[in-house]
Amino acid sequence: MSPHNEPLQPTPFEAVQPRPVAPTGSERQHREGLPPWVLPALGGLLLLALLVIFWLPERVADPAAEPTPGEPASTAAGAAEPASTPAAKTPTGPDTSPWSDAQLGKLRKEAQDVLAELLDVQFELEERGVKLWAPERFAAVAQLAATGDELYRNREYVEAKSRYEEGLQALQTLRQELPQELARQLARAAEALEAGDTAAATEALDFAAAIDPDSAELAGLRKRVAALPQLLPLLDQAAAAEQAGELAQAIALLEQAVALDPQHRGSEQTLQRLRVAYQQQRFNQAMSEGYAALDGQRFEAARQAFGRAARLEPGSTEAASALQEVAAAATAQRLASLKNSGLADEGAERWQAAVDAYEQAQQIDPNVLFAAEGLARSRDRARLDKQFRTAIEQPERLADAKVAAATELLLQQAQKITPRGPLLAQQLETLQRLLQAANTPVAVTLRSDAQTEVVVYKVARLGQFDQRVLDLRPGKYTAVGSRLGYRDVRVEFSVEAGGSPPPVTIICTESI
Repeated sequence: MSPHNEPLQPTPFEAVQPRPVAPTGSERQHREGLPPWVLPALGGLLLLALLVIFWLPERVADPAAEPTPGEPASTAAGAAEPASTPAAKTPTGPDTSPWSDAQLGKLRKEAQDVLAELLDVQFELEERGVKLWAPERFAAVAQLAATGDELYRNREYVEAKSRYEEGLQALQTLRQELPQELARQLARAAEALEAGDTAAATEALDFAAAIDPDSAELAGLRKRVAALPQLLPLLDQAAAAEQAGELAQAIALLEQAVALDPQHRGSEQTLQRLRVAYQQQRFNQAMSEGYAALDGQRFEAARQAFGRAARLEPGSTEAASALQEVAAAATAQRLASLKNSGLADEGAERWQAAVDAYEQAQQIDPNVLFAAEGLARSRDRARLDKQFRTAIEQPERLADAKVAAATELLLQQAQKITPRGPLLAQQLETLQRLLQAANTPVAVTLRSDAQTEVVVYKVARLGQFDQRVLDLRPGKYTAVGSRLGYRDVRVEFSVEAGGSPPPVTIICTESI
């Protein structure tokens, strides 16, 4: 070994030239042919291999793989009825051979493989609560496994494998049924909830939790079970309220119950049923109130009650018919009232009021007979009454000869009316007096300066004068004076019947 700090030096060497290589023994044998001992040696080796594969495992079998008599091979549960298949017993006894021992070991290994798979499925099912929801079927599989164990101890591996396969098939069937069993237990819990059976619901949920603790429905159902102590009293109180006829109170209690557990079908169904019943109750009550009001001729109250019933049951023919009855009754009463009113106004000689009443009746029903007859009687009298009232209230209009003549003609026509009421008689008397006064001239003195042109409207152009007397009908008059170089003058004066009016002066005094 060189010192620590001494650098390594390369060792010089010379290249060796290659030499020819002689052929090996195997190559020579291949060239010259195989020796005679090789084939017997290969046969011996083959026989030894067969003994190691088939005969040796029988002699050195694992003690744990072959149970001792009386020890169970498995604790599997739940199996279908074993199928009856003929079992061929394996050869046993002193006449065994390596070939038969190898066959026996193969059969034993197959039985062990089936048993191992059976145990795997068994443990999986036990973890998922099979002893809770299928105890009888699980016990039947255990019996099959015990029978298989006994056959296994007797080295009847074919029959033992058959029993294990029957048990495995039964357990696999149970495993396939896990989703259906989970659904069945959840459905059982839901039915128990509907029935208010807390114990049954809790048991079913425990079974479901054993099958699948992570089920999405499980937590919701447990929450519903926890709400049962509050839900059941509400349902009992609602039932008592319904029995007492207090449907509104029962509905309020059921609404609380549905809010507490919206998935409880019984609560929801009862709530819907009571809502329908309560609506029908209110409908019947509204109809009764409406007919009571209709009998009392309180039509507005009846209309409101029947309208409330129609809103409670849209499309109800009963409510619609009742509203039509109200309308017909109200119309009949209104027409009767208008008829009575019109007749009363006729009797009191309130002719325009009578006309108004009959016209309202015709607006309600154009075919009503009394309105047509009443209008025929009242319209002419109403028009005459209006004309008489105008003439009496405005007597100055009678100063016009045409108006006075028309009023005189109207008066003559009215005098033919029979029977004549006190109002008409009074109007005729008053008009006669007014016409007589209007037709009696009054002497009126007009004064001027003999230089002013005087005109009295609707009477005459008088020209220039100092004083002039005119006979004028009672009424209002206008006189106008004009003069060249002066502003016109306008004088209005009245002439009253039976009076002696003062002189009227018309002189233009304001120069331009």
